[in-house]
Amino acid sequence: MRFLPGLICLLPLLSPLAHAELIDDVNDRGELRIALEANTPPFNYKDDSDKLTGFEVELGQLLANELDVRAEFIVTDEADLLQGVESGKYDVALNHMALTPELKDRFDFSESYGKAEAQLLAKKDEQPRPMVLVQALTEEKPKAATPVELAIPFQKGNPAFQASLAGALQRIKADGRLAALTEKWFKP
Repeated sequence: MRFLPGLICLLPLLSPLAHAELIDDVNDRGELRIALEANTPPFNYKDDSDKLTGFEVELGQLLANELDVRAEFIVTDEADLLQGVESGKYDVALNHMALTPELKDRFDFSESYGKAEAQLLAKKDEQPRPMVLVQALTEEKPKAATPVELAIPFQKGNPAFQASLAGALQRIKADGRLAALTEKWFKP
């Protein structure tokens, strides 16, 4: 019976709900760690002076400002991008991630911040590949590619972070800043 008070004090620490929420970590650090590849203009890339720029870089700045922290962009490669988010190395990946069923099993996502056509998602340093176009001999016209929904993945099980991110994104949409960014980076 002497151990009972000590055990009762330890129970909250053993609870799966005892882990820190991602939003608490972000606030404690004062920064939102944003992983990206920086090789896909106009989404995110390095300009001629080696400065990060693009639609998602500006969106990341806006989101961090809305969360009242600074944006810390970390350039990484494709192999580390999602693994880093999953392990907690990065808070989010802002790298034109499509909402797919496979990724929804591994991550929680923000609401969609836009749509993109698949042909826009080619890496800056990727060499053009020869393509063979085949069209069936039918009366049907080729179908246009369906645009994909873009969203921001983060670790599963962080409802307070999800709510904070949703609120920040909603404010950016509501006051027209997201529309202005889209116009700036994607309209001729």
